[in-house]
Amino acid sequence: MGVLQNIIILLSCSLCLCLVLFLIKLLHRTWWTPIRIRRAMSSQGIRGPPYRFIHGNTKEVLNMRTATMSRPMDLSHNIFPRLQPHLHSWLDIYGKKFLTWNGPQAQLVITESEYAREILNDKEKIYPKVDAEGFLKKLFGDGLATSKGEKWAKQRKLANHAFYAESLKVCVYK
Repeated sequence: MGVLQNIIILLSCSLCLCLVLFLIKLLHRTWWTPIRIRRAMSSQGIRGPPYRFIHGNTKEVLNMRTATMSRPMDLSHNIFPRLQPHLHSWLDIYGKKFLTWNGPQAQLVITESEYAREILNDKEKIYPKVDAEGFLKKLFGDGLATSKGEKWAKQRKLANHAFYAESLKVCVYK
């Protein structure tokens, strides 16, 4: 009986240890890391809506979208406040650079052209591309938007010819 009890105690202790380690890892990812990112960004002057535990700003975004979709749209070409009301209102509140939360994942929103140009002309690979998953991977495929490195350079070289007017042939139908 003593050996069986020792094995049961050892298994239950190891199961409890695994559970505690899992909870620590979960709290680190969903609480500590977002708080650390928010403090680092606020020290640089970048503010945004506050982080909510686990869901971030997704409930707030959903509430804003349902509120704008519930009322009829005016006859105008200004559709940005209707399609993305959270970004429209947060641009007014927090300025041209702000931090949003998609769950525990931080997203930096920039609207200034010089920052966008710096990110798009990333020679030092400071700003990595986010890997497309699920639906986006099926939508974009294995094309220019999702490829990296030499494959991207080769595809960009091939696609670059489409942007020059001299290379396009004009077809005139009579």
